[in-house]
Amino acid sequence: MQIEILKSKIHRATLTGANLKYIGSISIDEELMEAANLIENEKVHVYNITNGERLETYVIKGVRGSGQISLNGAAARKAETGDLVIIVSYASMDFEKAKSFKPHIIFPDHNNKLS
Repeated sequence: MQIEILKSKIHRATLTGANLKYIGSISIDEELMEAANLIENEKVHVYNITNGERLETYVIKGVRGSGQISLNGAAARKAETGDLVIIVSYASMDFEKAKSFKPHIIFPDHNNKLS
């Protein structure tokens, strides 16, 4: 049996931008991507703590070390710069393997930096 479990989580990140004129996705600082075990083009769910919006999109690499987290394209209508968000991805895996799997969860500061 396969089940879906939490794979990666960036908890309470601050949106640094919302670019309506871009062709979709969420830009995430490459350092945060690596720390959270996310890869470019991976599907993610974005939960906006500030306004309650929820959406799905895919990841593109943001500038390394910039703290960038920017919603692009139509998703930009669901958030404003400064909103707090949770970004998560899930993985499908065998039930028994899932029992011992440990997700990558990170807690950036208000500037989207890791301590």
